[in-house]
Amino acid sequence: MTSTAAVPDGEPAGETITPTPGRQHRPEPPPASAAAPSVAFAPAAVAAAVAAAAVPSVSAMRRALRRARDGATLDVTEAAILLAARGADLTDLCASAARVRDAGLVSAGRPGVVTYSPKVFIPLTRLCRDRCHYCTFATVPHRLPAPYLTVDEVLEVARAGAAAGCAEALFTLGDRPEDRWPAAREWLDAQGYDSTLGYLRAVAIAVLEETGLLPHLNPGVLSWAELARLKPVAPSMGMMLETTATRLWSTPGGAHHGSPDKDPAVRLRVLADAGRLSVPFTTGLLLGIGETVAERAETIFALRGVAREYGSIQEIIVQNFRAKDDTAMRGAPDVGAEELAAAVAVTRLVFGPGMRVQAPPNLVDTAECALLLSAGLDDWGGVSPVTPDHVNPERPWPDLDVLRAVTEEAGFTLRPRLTVHPTHLEEPWIDPRVAGHVAALAGPDGLLAPGARPTGRPWQEPDGGLGDSGRTDLHTAVDVEGRRADTRSDFDSVYGDWAALREQVRAAGTGVDGVYGSGSAAAEAAPDAGEAAAAETATPGVAAAADVTAADVTAADVTAADATAAEAAAAGGVMVARGAVPRAEPELLAALRRAGADPAGISDADALTLFGATGQALEELCALADGLRRETVGDDVTFVVNRNINFTNVCYTGCRFCAFAQRRGDADAYTLSLDEVASRARDAWSVGATEVCVQGGIHPDLPGDAYFDLAREIKKAAPGLHLHAFSPMEVMNGVTRTGLSVAEWLTAAKEAGVDSIPGTAAEILDDEVRWVLTKGKLPAAAWVEVVTAAHRVGLRSSATMMYGHVDTPAHWVAHLRLLRRIQEETGGFTEFVALPFVHHSSPIYLAGVARPGPTIQENRAVHAMARILLHGAIANIQCSWVKLGTDGCVQVLAGGVNDLGGTLMEETISRMAGSQHGSRRSIAELEELAGAAGRPPRQRTTTYGVVSSERLVTARGDAARTMLAIVT
Repeated sequence: MTSTAAVPDGEPAGETITPTPGRQHRPEPPPASAAAPSVAFAPAAVAAAVAAAAVPSVSAMRRALRRARDGATLDVTEAAILLAARGADLTDLCASAARVRDAGLVSAGRPGVVTYSPKVFIPLTRLCRDRCHYCTFATVPHRLPAPYLTVDEVLEVARAGAAAGCAEALFTLGDRPEDRWPAAREWLDAQGYDSTLGYLRAVAIAVLEETGLLPHLNPGVLSWAELARLKPVAPSMGMMLETTATRLWSTPGGAHHGSPDKDPAVRLRVLADAGRLSVPFTTGLLLGIGETVAERAETIFALRGVAREYGSIQEIIVQNFRAKDDTAMRGAPDVGAEELAAAVAVTRLVFGPGMRVQAPPNLVDTAECALLLSAGLDDWGGVSPVTPDHVNPERPWPDLDVLRAVTEEAGFTLRPRLTVHPTHLEEPWIDPRVAGHVAALAGPDGLLAPGARPTGRPWQEPDGGLGDSGRTDLHTAVDVEGRRADTRSDFDSVYGDWAALREQVRAAGTGVDGVYGSGSAAAEAAPDAGEAAAAETATPGVAAAADVTAADVTAADVTAADATAAEAAAAGGVMVARGAVPRAEPELLAALRRAGADPAGISDADALTLFGATGQALEELCALADGLRRETVGDDVTFVVNRNINFTNVCYTGCRFCAFAQRRGDADAYTLSLDEVASRARDAWSVGATEVCVQGGIHPDLPGDAYFDLAREIKKAAPGLHLHAFSPMEVMNGVTRTGLSVAEWLTAAKEAGVDSIPGTAAEILDDEVRWVLTKGKLPAAAWVEVVTAAHRVGLRSSATMMYGHVDTPAHWVAHLRLLRRIQEETGGFTEFVALPFVHHSSPIYLAGVARPGPTIQENRAVHAMARILLHGAIANIQCSWVKLGTDGCVQVLAGGVNDLGGTLMEETISRMAGSQHGSRRSIAELEELAGAAGRPPRQRTTTYGVVSSERLVTARGDAARTMLAIVT
C-alpha cells in the first residue's frame, strides 16, 4: 500500500463530560486563531534544521557500525549516528540491515521474496481541515467538481482495479472536511450521512460487496470508537506518524503548523488505540520536512515502542519528502537516495527481522531501487496499474514489469500480497465480517493467491450468533471442578508485551510485590516522609476539590507513602493505603474534622490523607462514614434476589486483569444459546428473583443486534424480571457493529426490554491506568459517554470502581469525583459498587505486573471514603460479597456500606479469577450477614424500591430453598 504521508487528518469534538484524569478521548482542535501559520514557511529552515544535528565522529560511526554488524540492540543515539552514514559507511550499514531482512524472510517461510500490493487509489475527498505546508492533495471546494466522489464513481474505479487484478482499494481522504468546509457538510447532509467517516464506512462496504477488493482505510486521526466502527469494513488501516518533532506542529513556520491533527502525541494515541483494538496498521516516518537526524531516530523508536506493545503495526513506511510546486515548501530540498537508504537500513535494524519495511518506489528513480533493496527493504507498498498516486501525482508508479526486473536483478522474487500481511490474518486481527473476503484472495502462504481475482460477496453479520457451545455448565462446575486451564491459550500474545508493561509499572513506582515503591525507579527516588508531605502540600491544584488527577500527586507523595507502608508491614503494623499521603496525627484529625463538617466538600489533599488512615484514625473514619450512611438511608442492609447470566466468555479484547475471557477453542470457553439464556431467566423468576444481570465477553462472531435478541428473549420468557444488562463496553461493541449512535443503540436496547445497565467496565477512569489494566477496552471518556447517554434515555445504571492492582489513592479520589460530577448532572446512578481486585488467576498478576489485591485497610478506607465523597449524590454504597467474603463485608458494613448486592445464583467472572467466596448466596445467608453486622436486612428491587409480596413469598418458597441452597 502507498504512503499516507500527505494525507490530512483530524478529530471530532470532545464529550460533554470527560474524565479529569488521563488523556482525553478525542482531543479538541486548536482555536481558529491557530488555524493558519502566522509566518511564512522558510524553505531554508528545513535544510538548516537537519544540518544542525552534529555530524558523528569517525570513531562514533565505527563503533555504531560494529555493533550493527554484531547484531547488538541499538539505542536511539546509535540509530541517530547511523542515519548519517554515507559512502562506504552506508554500504557497511546496508549489509548489516540486509542480513537481518534476509533472516526475517527465511523465518517467514518466503526467503528472497519481496512483496507489493496491487491496488487502486480512491481519493474519496480532497477536502481537509488541516494545512500541511508540503501537501497538494488537499484543496478547496471550488477546485473540485464535488466535495466527495459518489458511490458510483468509487465503484467505477474499484471495478477497473478488480478487472486489472488488483486486490486492494486504498481509500485516502482529507481529514474531517465537514469541520472546516460548509460544502462538505452540506453534501453529507444531502446524501444522508452523519460524517465523512460514516460515508467512508458505507462505500467500503459497497466495494466489498460489489467488487471484492479489500479496503485499506487512511482517514487520518480517529478516536477509539471510530476505529472500532471502521474495523468491521476493512482488513487494515493506516496513518503515518511522520515525525515526533512536536515543534514542527507547534511553532509558526513548521511544516505542520496550523494542522490540528498533526500533533505527534495525538497521532501516537491513534496508533496505540489501533493496537488496543487489534487493527492491522500501516504507519511510518516522513523524511525531510524539517526534522533533525536525532528526531528521525526518536520517531523510529516511538514506532517500535507501539509495535512491541501491541503487535498491530504490520509494516513501516520510510518515505522521502519530495517538494511540490504551489506549496509553502516548494523550495525545500528533496531527500537524496543515500539519506533514504540510511533511514531504511536503520529502521530495519531497530525493528528487526519480523517487521515489513517499505519505501514507495515511485518516489525514487528506478536505478535507486536497488540501493533500497540492499538497505533491508522487503516491500514496495501499494502499486497501481490503474490509478495515479493522487498524493504525489507528479511521480507515476513504475510499470510492474520494470519493478519486477529491478527486484529480480537484485536477487529477489517479486510477489503480490494482500493489504493485510500474513502475520495478521487470524483472530483477533480480522473481523469476521471481512474474513471471508480476505480468505477468498489469500494463498496458503498468506500472500495473494496466484490467479486469484476479487469478486463481490455479501458483507454481513457472522452466521454464528448465539448457540450452545463449549463448557456451558461452567456456572456450576466452577465451584466443583474449577478451571480446566490456568490461563487462556494465547496468554503470551493477546495482552501485548508483558516485559514493557512490567517496566512501565516499575518506572511509575507501583511495584508488583504488594508494596508500592518497590520498583527500581521508586526506590532510588523516594524521599523521606516529611519531604513528601511538604511536596504534596505544594503540589499545584491538589487542594481544589474537583480537580485532582493522578498526575496532581507527585512521585514523592507516592514513594514516601509507600516507604511508610513497607515499614509498617515489616513491623507487623497495619499497612497504609499505598500512595496515600502520610500525615502527622494533628493533620489527620483535622482532615477528619473537615470531613465531618462537609463530607463531599473536603479537598483532595484531605481525601488523600484520609485514605491513609490506620489504627484509631481508621476507626473514626469508618464511624464518620457509617453515620452518614445512617443519616442517608437508615440502618437497613439491602439486597436483591437476582441471577447473573454471562452468555459467553469468548472475548479477544485483551483485558489483562480478566481471567474470565477465553479464546473460542479454549477448554473453559463457552457460549449460551438464546434458548438457554431464556431458560435460566425463567428459572430465576420461578424462585422469586426480581432481576437478571446479563453480561458477556466481546465475542467476534456476535452480531450487533444480538444484544437486542437477548433482551427480547429474556422478556418473553420472564416479562416481570428487571433486565439489568450490557456493560458500557458491550454497548460500544453494539454501537460499532450496528453503526447506530450511542443514544440510538441504547434507545433500541430499551425498546427491546433492557431496564438498566451495569456500570461495570469502569475499572479506574484514568486512561493511563486503563491502558495497563487492559489492552483493548473502551477509554474512560467512552465509558462516560455511554453511562450519561443511558441516563438521558431513561436507563439508570450502577457505578463501579475496581481497585488494588496498579492504582493509587490519587486515582480513587479522581474516579469518585468524576462519578459525583456525572451524578450531579444526570442523577442516573442507583449505587456505587467498590470492587476489590481479585488477583489469584488474573493474567496481570500472573505476569508479575499487578500487586495481589488491596489490603484490609484499603478495603475499609475505600468503602468509607466512597460514602464520604459521594455523600449527597449517590445514596447507596454496595460491597461485593463475592470478592470480600463474609468477614470483609461485615467490616465495611460498619463503615458506610448499606447494600450487599444480590444472590447472583451464578457467578463465574470472579470465581474464574480465583475468588474463594462461592458463586451464589441464599437469602438466609445474606440476612445472616446483615445480622452479623447488627443491622436489619431488607430485600429490594434493582432501583431500591419495595418488592411485591408475591416476589417475597416466592423467594422464600420450597423451589427457592432448593435452588438457593445454603452453600457456605
